[in-house]
Amino acid sequence: MGGIIGRAAWMAMGILLLLAGSAYAAEAGAGGGGVISVGAISIITGGFAMAIASAAAAIGQSRAIVAALNGIARQPSAAPRIQVAMIIGLALIESLAIYVLLISLIVFFVKPFGG
Repeated sequence: MGGIIGRAAWMAMGILLLLAGSAYAAEAGAGGGGVISVGAISIITGGFAMAIASAAAAIGQSRAIVAALNGIARQPSAAPRIQVAMIIGLALIESLAIYVLLISLIVFFVKPFGG
């Protein structure tokens, strides 16, 4: 994997691996303090997922707009067709972030594993 998205994915995976060990490192005390609940993990996971999806959508949208503007600059007569295709493409790219937001909210509010 190359590029910014590949580096961001590797960095996010590394951060999650570093944080995963802290869930099991806490000692079981009398009050049970120090144990990370499923709700806390779902909040952290939803936050990371939303951040990565927003970054990927922003990068995809910027590349699509640059390509459309280059196409319009090279052939101004095709501007209406390029603009329609760009708007449809931007809507589909933005749907990635909306789907991740929906899944994050489901995991946050439904809590499928209890907790």
